[in-house]
Amino acid sequence: MVLRAFFGALLSLLFIQLLFSEILPGSFGSYNYQRFSFLFLALLFGVLFFLYYFRVGFEVSFFFIAFPHLFFVFCVLSASASASALSGYSYSLVEPAFFSFYFCLSFFLGKLLADMGRILSACFFFLYFAFFFCAMYGFSLISIYIFAILDSVSDLSVFIPSGFVNIRYWSHVATWFVPLFPLAVLVGPLKNNMLLKVIMLLASGLWWWALFLTTSRGSILGIIFGVLVVLCFFHRKAMPWLKVFLQYLFAGIVIWLLLSVAIPSFMADGVQVRSIKTDSSGRIPLFVEAWKMSLQNFPFGMGPQSWLTHEPITEAYATGKKFGHPHNMYLMWAAEYGWLLIAAMGLVVVQAIRNFWRRRAELFESGDSNQLLLLAGFTASVSAALFHAGVSAVFMAPGSMLVGLFVLIGFWALILPAGDSLQEARSTANPRRRMIVAGLLSAAFLILWALWMNEVWQYYQDMRADEAYYYEHESEGTLPRFWFHGNYPRD
Repeated sequence: MVLRAFFGALLSLLFIQLLFSEILPGSFGSYNYQRFSFLFLALLFGVLFFLYYFRVGFEVSFFFIAFPHLFFVFCVLSASASASALSGYSYSLVEPAFFSFYFCLSFFLGKLLADMGRILSACFFFLYFAFFFCAMYGFSLISIYIFAILDSVSDLSVFIPSGFVNIRYWSHVATWFVPLFPLAVLVGPLKNNMLLKVIMLLASGLWWWALFLTTSRGSILGIIFGVLVVLCFFHRKAMPWLKVFLQYLFAGIVIWLLLSVAIPSFMADGVQVRSIKTDSSGRIPLFVEAWKMSLQNFPFGMGPQSWLTHEPITEAYATGKKFGHPHNMYLMWAAEYGWLLIAAMGLVVVQAIRNFWRRRAELFESGDSNQLLLLAGFTASVSAALFHAGVSAVFMAPGSMLVGLFVLIGFWALILPAGDSLQEARSTANPRRRMIVAGLLSAAFLILWALWMNEVWQYYQDMRADEAYYYEHESEGTLPRFWFHGNYPRD
């Protein structure tokens, strides 16, 4: 009970920080607040993981299961070490350790939930908190809309969605959340509650309305891709999820027609509606530059954050607008960490597909509707985010990564085999050896986290000290990356 209360308070703080960051005190800013939140989540979840396996012990089979992720970490840290040795780059550990912690934590904690047999309870716990705060956020948009209309604001997208320094960061979060909304009325103890059904219909409709206002092509195309993946692999079993998904989409269209077309038509100046762009929004030169970078030191890449410091390779990029990343996570990783890292990510994807296919077959045979619909919703969410990451910084923006961490944990928990390493560990004749191994791994984790945190804090202080110079001498504006002032270090 105490543990549930603790995690409930933790999720509440995270969602408040994510969706209502304007009420937070201090000078960090929402972007940096959310980044620091992940740093401490990494410590908390890492400690919980090792404490659990400290009790039950590790077995060799666990490391075989984790091999793709361990190889991923090896590739990332190798790129960091080589960059530090060759160029003397001061912050070579920050982002490599960041990505290592992120993807490994999602996998290891998913495995932990599977071994503990707490998949459904953990998923429901997260989802209900997410639905509650997302509903609050959706309804808060109505009050902002009313004030905007009363003040004769013609461009609603300036204020809606609110609470994010850039509407694209909100669209990243929407990409993760929108495919999960139908699960509120399909699974869990409250699925037949009529009040919840009405609330979720209106709240989801408001999120769709905000998505239409932002005209985020990456989110919309990513969500469509997620729906297609679910229909392709789940067929008729996914019809209940698809039916509710389409109901929420229709509610969003109705709300958009009412709030963005009908009501503004009575205003003297009307309301401007953002048009959907048909060009690449300047991304093609960024993609080409990242591709050229990835071939410079093939297959090892040019080093962490080399996108910020490298000499431009293509003329289009040299003369074009600069960003803190190339708006394509896969090309950015290939450019900075090399195609060897992309190959390691391919192993992780193959492992996920293999376990997904096995789990899908088991659920089709058993007819477990709760887990089947949960898997469909989480698959749609993860697929949408992976697609969106091809055209935006889904795995760089801190708000998106906070949401994605929990979604990925749930996805891995739903597809990984449950209990194998746990049963083997308990049957081992030498528990002392198991505890020594787990203790050594725990100590190694804490040392690595402390070293990383020290460099991250130094990076933050240097970045803040650089801000005054940057805003005085540079004219490129804020280029978020690891921190909100992301164009530091500069060449």
